[in-house]
Amino acid sequence: MSENDIILLNTILDEQKTDTISQSDFFEIFAFEQLLKNFDLSNDEIKSGKTGGGDDGGIDGFFIFLNDNLILEKEINKDEIKKNPAIDLFIIQATESKSFNEEVFNKLSDTISSIFDLTKDMEKLKNFYNVSVIEKSSIFRDIYTGLASKYPKINVYFFYAAKADTNSIHLKVKNKAKKLKDKTKKLLGGSNVEVKFVGARELLEFFRTEKTYTLQLEFTENFSKGENDYAVLCDLVNYYKFVTDDSKNLRKYIFESNVRDYQGEVEVNKDIKKTLESGRKTDFWWLNNGITLIAKKASVTGKTITLDDVQIVNGLQTTRCIYDYLHTKRDLSKEKNKNSLLVKVIITEDVAVRDNIIKATNFQTRIPDASLRATDVMQRDLEDFFKNHGWYYDRRKNYYKNLGKSADKIISIPYLAQSITAILLKEPDIARGRPASIIKKDDDYKKVFNPSMDLRVYLNIAKAMKKVENYLRDRDAKFTVPEKTNFRFHIAMITIMHVYKKKDYQVKDLIDLDIKKVNKKLTNDTIKFVLSSASKFLTTQGGTLDSIAKSRSFLDNLLSIVKLK
Repeated sequence: MSENDIILLNTILDEQKTDTISQSDFFEIFAFEQLLKNFDLSNDEIKSGKTGGGDDGGIDGFFIFLNDNLILEKEINKDEIKKNPAIDLFIIQATESKSFNEEVFNKLSDTISSIFDLTKDMEKLKNFYNVSVIEKSSIFRDIYTGLASKYPKINVYFFYAAKADTNSIHLKVKNKAKKLKDKTKKLLGGSNVEVKFVGARELLEFFRTEKTYTLQLEFTENFSKGENDYAVLCDLVNYYKFVTDDSKNLRKYIFESNVRDYQGEVEVNKDIKKTLESGRKTDFWWLNNGITLIAKKASVTGKTITLDDVQIVNGLQTTRCIYDYLHTKRDLSKEKNKNSLLVKVIITEDVAVRDNIIKATNFQTRIPDASLRATDVMQRDLEDFFKNHGWYYDRRKNYYKNLGKSADKIISIPYLAQSITAILLKEPDIARGRPASIIKKDDDYKKVFNPSMDLRVYLNIAKAMKKVENYLRDRDAKFTVPEKTNFRFHIAMITIMHVYKKKDYQVKDLIDLDIKKVNKKLTNDTIKFVLSSASKFLTTQGGTLDSIAKSRSFLDNLLSIVKLK
């Protein structure tokens, strides 16, 4: 695990934390929320399971579910419970430690020996454990014994969450975890027991995971052949209902895997709207490529397909046009049976397959190579990190623009790739010469977006580049704005060299870059130096300013004559 995971996790925690709760307590609540996300618990329900504090026996969170329903008290109507009910017990230890400690399992082992041993008197255990642990333990015992005649299925999950690396767990710790698992199985005969380590990376993944959801789409025709792919024809009104919630708002979470956001009044979208509004007899689906969905699971009953965790990976523009068209209609019944839409559904949980489908389906219309990288983990990391520092990394084109964010704070994938290439890799000629294809090849992409790179480097470089560009916009009688922007990457690189007073600054320097030092005077002096050098080079070598900016020979010349004070 790189230090990035902890840095990113901390920024998320700092951004969400309120002043009314301690840092350690908030980390516990955050961990509970992420680990139990699929149960869709309220804030109060999450807090109700908090048992951490003095005399907690190593249990920070204690949650009991009966048939997926959170149990908060002993009184349940046993007569309403059918045979083989599912009892799920979640015992969570959450610490800000950067390592997993075997002492946690020593405590838990002693605790379960008491609370899961039905021969032990709960009254006497009050001398050893706090009231919350005792209360939760009593509820569990009552349910466990009260439903014994119904042969319940017992699942016990021990979660150990920390700001640690799950790839670096000591063997002693793993052995302790196994002993805890074996002891629990012995105490609760026939139970399924799991011990799960959750580190900084896993918490980030939980944080990004949408709650499990199921949506239904009514269709008129089904052209499917297998169980893992479907092609259905549905009425536009039914599709509109599928993509909107009870408040008639667009379900934005189903577009998480889309590589771009709504493109606005571009020609394609104008044509889609024109088709919808024309009232022509030709059915809409004849004139449109349709929608591609990915889901984890699907089932068809009659004329309805039920989809679990669905994502629209291609067709955002069409969906948004349909939404805009029908959202203004007062009576949707008048729009029924007028137009249909072709919807392709692919069932897969394989991330690689999903990304291949996203890329393949989005080649129907030309998309920049950078956009096809939008679903990479690294890109999501950058988006979260930037946002938590008041900046907006636009991994999905136009997303933050559509939200009305300031253009000065929006950083696109290509822009960041160019900035990293120019300032960090010291290749402003490449940054200027390959704006669209700079990360097309996998090797180039990995060189620019390196998962082991400290995320602060990316943010600092983006800030520096933006600041340099702001100064480049100033009017100057000697140099025009186009001349200056043509060499903006060279200017940015040389400016950073002046900040550190050396040409060979490294990653470690950029982690703590003082953006204030990228000031107006320094940048303007650099502008004059770079453009004067370009003019002289042009005179002696020939060519154009454009070709010089893209040439390695000019860069070598520039580096040979720059003087750092």
